[in-house]
Amino acid sequence: MAEGGAAAPNAELLEFPKKDKRRFLHVVYRVGDLDKTIKFYTECFGMKLLRKRDVPEEKYSNAFLGFGPEESHFAVELTYNYGVDHYDIGTGFGHFAIATPDVYKMVEDIRAKGGTITREPGPVKGGSTVIAFVKDPTGYVFELIQRSSTPEPLCQVMLRVGDLERAIKFYEKALGMKVVKKTDRPEQKYTIAMMGYAPEEETTVLELTYNYGVTEYTKGNAYAQVAIGTDDVYKSAEVVNLVHQELGGKITRQPGPIPGLNTKVVSFLDPDGWKTVLVDNQDFLKELK
Repeated sequence: MAEGGAAAPNAELLEFPKKDKRRFLHVVYRVGDLDKTIKFYTECFGMKLLRKRDVPEEKYSNAFLGFGPEESHFAVELTYNYGVDHYDIGTGFGHFAIATPDVYKMVEDIRAKGGTITREPGPVKGGSTVIAFVKDPTGYVFELIQRSSTPEPLCQVMLRVGDLERAIKFYEKALGMKVVKKTDRPEQKYTIAMMGYAPEEETTVLELTYNYGVTEYTKGNAYAQVAIGTDDVYKSAEVVNLVHQELGGKITRQPGPIPGLNTKVVSFLDPDGWKTVLVDNQDFLKELK
């Protein structure tokens, strides 16, 4: 009886992420020159500087950039730590992606402004979608994807994982995501799974990549985390704890308000060591005001 009684509340708890109001808020990473990166993103990518803050007592500055207001759009949160001009991106982080109606034109604009093109525009191998790859001043890779229109141009965060099925199960159970597309490329020896809350043409997705036979990657110290909104960080933490027992990972910050900010969050690592922060939806909107 005791086991059956425990299973029922657990099953109910695991339903919460599917019903919760979740969306990708922002992705956080570190850069060595904040102003130079802001200039590149606004001039070359067409992003807008949404807000900027300096925290001298903690010796860092933040800048939030994106293609629309944070209340409704995904953003990048750039972090500059005083005096640190170089970071190791590692081998695990893959790229961000931007959807644009004309990849060829964007590449020429980036080239004209001194940007680095690492893959010239053209159809993806084995398909018809036009893509290109470029590097920002810190060395982060951005994939440019041609789409006639999209409500969210900042559309992907790609991370490499050592066990794709385990990672899929984790993001489904702990975060309520769905596999919106899965592609296996045996000729290139990799498989990708797009995870998110809506079709990839409509919103931001997490692109999990498994390279055949590779189970471990270096994380470096450049990429930090992705933030996702939730209506209840405490209940979310209970779910994550439950999923960690099955699949691995750990909570790195217990649920509760951030000192001085009062925004409630919980942060944790997935089985591959990638960090996610769940942020209270109402607190986030108050923070923006």
